[in-house]
Formats: sequence, C-alpha cells, structure tokens
Amino acid sequence: MLQTHAQCCRCSVHPVPSWAPCQLVLWPNFQKYCIDVSLLSEHPQCFLPASMVISNTSTGSRTILHMNSFIMADFSQRDIDVSAVVLQVEGQTPCACCVVCPSTGTRTVILSDTNLPDVTAEDFSKVHLHQFKWIHWEGRNAEEQVKMIQQVERYNSMLPQQQKITISVEIEKTREPLYQLFPHGDVVFVSKDVARDFGFESAEAALKGLYSRVKQGAILICAWAEKGADALGPDGVIIHSDAFPPESLVDTLGAGDTFNAAVIYTLSKGGSLQDALTFGCRVAGRKCGFHGYDSISKVFDDMQPQSLF
Repeated sequence: MLQTHAQCCRCSVHPVPSWAPCQLVLWPNFQKYCIDVSLLSEHPQCFLPASMVISNTSTGSRTILHMNSFIMADFSQRDIDVSAVVLQVEGQTPCACCVVCPSTGTRTVILSDTNLPDVTAEDFSKVHLHQFKWIHWEGRNAEEQVKMIQQVERYNSMLPQQQKITISVEIEKTREPLYQLFPHGDVVFVSKDVARDFGFESAEAALKGLYSRVKQGAILICAWAEKGADALGPDGVIIHSDAFPPESLVDTLGAGDTFNAAVIYTLSKGGSLQDALTFGCRVAGRKCGFHGYDSISKVFDDMQPQSLF
C-alpha cells in the first residue's frame, strides 16, 4: 500500500510518463493502488510533498522518498559525474510531464517551470577547465553563456592546439537573445524551428543562409526530422545523412539530444563529419523506437563508425 499524507495540490491532469504505455498507467483510479488522497484538496497553497512513504502492508517495512532525491539517484545510477553541478539554495525544481501518443510516437510536454536560477558565469568560473576536452552549451541564458564561453576561449589561448577545449552550442528555441551564440561555437547545432524562424524551408538552405553567422572554421549542423540532417564546414561542402526511422515509432522524446550527443561523440573521437552526421541520425532514429534511455550504449554498440576503431 502506498500512503502519502504530505501536503500537496489537487491534480486535474492525468499525464502519462514517457516511459510507460498509456494503457498501463491508470492514475485516475487511485483506489486501484490504495493511495490515500484525502488531503489533496485541503492544502491548495502547497506545491509538492516534501517526502513520500511507501509502506509494505505484509511486512510493515517502509521506504521514504525525499523530494528530488530521485534526480541525484538517477545520475548516480547512470555514472553521470555531477561534481561540478551548482546546488541552488533558492527556487524549486522544475518539472515536466511528457504525454506520449503510442500510435504515432508524438508527445506533448507540460512544463512547470519554476523560479530555479540559471547557471551564471560566476558559477562557471569555479569549474576546473583542465578536466574537459569538449564543453557543450544548450542555449538558455545566452548573455551569461557567452561570458562562460569567453572564459574557455581565454583558457584555450594559453594552450597548444591539441589541448584546446572544443566548444559546441545548440540554438533550439526561436528566441532572439539565443542567436548571439552563433559566433561562439566550434560546432553549432541549429534546430529546424530556428531555421524556419529565419525563413528557411530545408536544412541545406538554412546552412547556406546562416553560415555567415558562425565564426571562421566552424561547423554548422541542422537536423530536419524525417529528412535527416545536413552539415556545413569551412570547406563549403554540404554533407547530408538520411534519417533512419525505426520499424515502429514509439517515443521521440530526447531524439534531438541523442543526435547531438552522437555527433559530439564521433567528432571528439576524431571521426569525420560525414561519420558523425550519419551516426547521429542512426542513434536518433533507433532512440525513437523504444521508451527511455536505459542501456542505450548497448543498443548502439553495433552502430559506431568503424573509423573510430
């Protein structure tokens, strides 16, 4: 039996986790799970419970889940180093609920974006840069991120070429302040939405039209969903990879992130731009064929570019 007597708010939306088939998740039927929800409507001023107690009625044992502890546990389970993460003393943890349609694989994200501060350039200055080979920025608070990148550029200026940190940025959202990141990446990922915001209707057209915004010698990459992805480097040659859709579309959540990660992985290992683009499309396509990300490296072992070995 699961009991929660913590103070929380009434929930009028019955979302479906992205990792679970819709037909298996029956949140409206609280009695099915013996969940005591008698206090749900008594404390509308509160946001989330501080903790939840899961009790085993047959043994009397219990497990206490403290709010947000699952986040750190998730990182630890997947061997993600969070030693440089800034722990905030103000604000609340943002929460996003992803509703996935099993028949099409499309998703709707319901975001509760609270007042958690973004990482600042001052926070970043406390990080020891010598431990990094590649640093990637997803465009958010761009003015602060430019200051962070400038710290890396100053650090790089004192190093030989082979020891310099590679800088990549992703410009995904159609927000004008993010566009100042274009000239600050050695590798720049631009989204289909941003390309369309500039009036381009294909990845190739976007690369040709936006390349003047990146710095000399940079690589510009644009993924275009089912049409694959294109890249343009300093040699002026457009490189293309087709998409690799799964047999059955299950969950597209995170496909763009897995594409970026696979491209960065390949380039950081010395792979060619063509290999990186193709591997990125393969990984993103395979990702869309199953829920979640667990054991993703095992799934993709057979797809790594042979040139990396």
